[in-house]
Amino acid sequence: MKNLEFLTDLYQLTMMQGYLQHGYEEKDAVFDLYFRNIPNGGGYAIAAGLEQVIEYIETLHFTDEDIDYLSGLNLFNTEFLVALKNFHFSGDIDAVPEGTPVFPYEPLVRVKARIFEAQLVETTLLNLVNFETLIATKAFRVVTAAGGGSVAEFGLRRAQGPDAGVLGARAAIIGGCQSTSNVLAGQKFGVPVSGTQAHSWVQCFPSELESFRAYAKSFPDQCLLLVDTYNVLKSGVPNAIKVGLELEAAGHHFLGIRIDSGDLTYLSREARLMLDEAGLYDAKIVGSNDLDEHTIWAIRAQGAPIDSWGVGTHLITSKDTPALGGVYKLCAEGQNGVFEPRLKVSENTTKITNPGIKKIVRFYDRGGKAMADLIALEDEYFKEPLTIFDPLQTWKKKTLTNFTTKEILKPIFRSGKCVYNLPSIQEIQAYTQSEMATIWDEVKRLTNPHRYIVDLSPKLYNLKQELLQQISDQVNEVEESCK
Repeated sequence: MKNLEFLTDLYQLTMMQGYLQHGYEEKDAVFDLYFRNIPNGGGYAIAAGLEQVIEYIETLHFTDEDIDYLSGLNLFNTEFLVALKNFHFSGDIDAVPEGTPVFPYEPLVRVKARIFEAQLVETTLLNLVNFETLIATKAFRVVTAAGGGSVAEFGLRRAQGPDAGVLGARAAIIGGCQSTSNVLAGQKFGVPVSGTQAHSWVQCFPSELESFRAYAKSFPDQCLLLVDTYNVLKSGVPNAIKVGLELEAAGHHFLGIRIDSGDLTYLSREARLMLDEAGLYDAKIVGSNDLDEHTIWAIRAQGAPIDSWGVGTHLITSKDTPALGGVYKLCAEGQNGVFEPRLKVSENTTKITNPGIKKIVRFYDRGGKAMADLIALEDEYFKEPLTIFDPLQTWKKKTLTNFTTKEILKPIFRSGKCVYNLPSIQEIQAYTQSEMATIWDEVKRLTNPHRYIVDLSPKLYNLKQELLQQISDQVNEVEESCK
């Protein structure tokens, strides 16, 4: 990854200069990166983007050219520019491993560093984690809808720019897609690439049959034919059958056909009958055509014999929820390792932050299924029986017994050095599958999912209430003094 030092909002830099001018640059701070709402109307999200976060932190620096540019803005003083010239990240970062199911208000990334450093990385961390988490989540929903059929990510041409196309393809693989049409992503991340031909290939030949035979000659063992250029059932499938039989007779294996328009349920049924009648029982049918998880689910529910799916626009843009909306909020500040909790208040209760240095504890039943998550203070530990409660509707309680626990946040950087061993993309995909297997199917429903329990520990809840009361008292004092 190229150096992304300027992939930030201007106010990060202006605040950094302000910290320096007022002697706050050595103040320590802790920030949480989290989201408030689950995308796509679902019951979960899947964390992604950590590898790019690590690359960003490790390469973060300012060149002479960067300093010259900032100097030319006439916003920044010499002291600040010198500090940037010598900048390197020296703090701690903890994060949820990629592929982990996560839920609202849980810190996906926790940054503990000098506020001068922690402030700078906010925008880039949000950019990387928000996008890849969003696409990995969408991909898992699509793969779930496919019910065991393979899914290829076909979204590059509809992605919001090259970076979104490449990182979106990576996130789609994390979410369970088996391949991508994006050759650059295939090279960069070592993932399978897939694709056949476009309608233009078929149109460039004097006839559809000639185009199919030409493709079969070029790729006799990878021949999957696009059959909807002219007429799927009257032309495309019959011509594909002719070529398929010729390949089989020559000792090759005919892969199958792709249908990219029309009623995929009806067309795939009829095509399957025609292929089977011709003896091409192993020929696969691939469906594409502006698909999403809901369309795939409906087509499968109607009994369509489609073996695999190509999904583009709706996946790479997460079209129904095009942004995750993650935030990066200060939760503690201090000096020399001693921290005080901090709280942001809002009239919108969903925007009131959770104070203090926190961790996520996941509770499992004896069968290995996740029962609930507890957002807790870093020094807390739990034993059974444990009664937890909803932080907003406190009368909703649940007592947990016979459980095992796992802390979800893992050390990534310590004193600016990466201490985390990056898994391969294939290992992350396998981890996603194993972690999502611990989540109940009711939570993974595509529509009207069951709400997974995420509560605050009693200690954190009480701390939050105390701080809210203190802030309320302070506000009242100001109000009284102004009368």
